Amino acid sequence: MTTTAVETTPTAGYCAVSSVARLPKRADFLRVAGLRRRWAAPGLVLQVAPRPEDALIRDGQIRVGFTATKKVGGAVTRNRSRRRLRAAVGQVIPQSARNDCDYVVIVRAGTARRSYDKLISDLEVALKKCDALAHTPENAS
Repeated sequence: MTTTAVETTPTAGYCAVSSVARLPKRADFLRVAGLRRRWAAPGLVLQVAPRPEDALIRDGQIRVGFTATKKVGGAVTRNRSRRRLRAAVGQVIPQSARNDCDYVVIVRAGTARRSYDKLISDLEVALKKCDALAHTPENAS
């Protein structure tokens, strides 16, 4: 009897792939950076910009880009940091972020060593500070 990955993967904290899409082009990264709406936390830097009208997306998708410079460390450290931020974004962004914005998450030097709970907290604070929280009944206070 064979089992598939879907059968053996726990669904707790799972983010549907269709809810978070990648920023496809460098021009998108530059557009988001050019708006200068950002927040730096110890584990990450979040940049936010309104999504352009001509962006090709499916309903409910939120576009997120990830970047890490060589200042952060070698390839192993950069890739590990990006993977950790992708997991944090997959957990927080679909439930908490506005879907009419594009996001860029930048790795910082401490991202690889920072605890996962603190990365989640950093991302939630950054969304709040950048005025990018979705206005849902739980968030309205």
